[in-house]
Amino acid sequence: MFPTALHGLDKDKIQEETKLMLRKIGELQYKMYAEKKSSLLIILQGMDASGKDGLVDDLLRYCNPVGVSVHGFKKPTEEEFAHDFLWRVHQHTPGRGITQIFIRSHYEDILVPSVEGYFTPEIIENRYSLVNDFERLVQHNGTRILKFFLSISFEEQEERLKERLENPEKYWKHNDGDWDTRQKFDQYLEAYNRIISRCNVVPWVVVPSDKNWQKLYVVANEVERVLDELDPQFPPLKTEKFRK
Repeated sequence: MFPTALHGLDKDKIQEETKLMLRKIGELQYKMYAEKKSSLLIILQGMDASGKDGLVDDLLRYCNPVGVSVHGFKKPTEEEFAHDFLWRVHQHTPGRGITQIFIRSHYEDILVPSVEGYFTPEIIENRYSLVNDFERLVQHNGTRILKFFLSISFEEQEERLKERLENPEKYWKHNDGDWDTRQKFDQYLEAYNRIISRCNVVPWVVVPSDKNWQKLYVVANEVERVLDELDPQFPPLKTEKFRK
């Protein structure tokens, strides 16, 4: 349904191009933080083991942490569940100058209930338009949004989940529930297909993610493009008092 790998690419060449893009992202991100005119929200969605955490680590390699925030959304807490489903999300949207990354997002509140049947079809149906309205509101405040779906194959997911059982450095990532969710792989893909087609006020970028170097290249290219369009500049000095 979604591509999981790119073909015909020179790995060494792509990795060198990616390194240059990452350095440029770091430079532009810091200028945006200094300028404080706009902000960037990067949304990462994908199946378990699609590499969201690792992607964030690589993408921010040359960024200044003072202007970056990362938030991972998990199962709603009791307090969060007592509010509307976007309440917990809105408070983490970026202020001017900030690059904010969501590891999972408000889309989990459509995705999981759709597959697991937690809510009625009517509730799910309403959420598509509510999400579109929410993203319009966020953009209205000067925030650019980038949405990435990390597309991984069924076979590659199995290899990565097995690694979490075999590599001591990755034991902490293991969750028995991931194997249960894997049994509904096709159902989750179908739900993602509906989300990508229905929640498209901000277009999605489908990222082939079986190979990490390809995934990073695609995402870095989009992030650099948007930051280039924003064209942030260091602000001028606000006083002449100490000039000679």
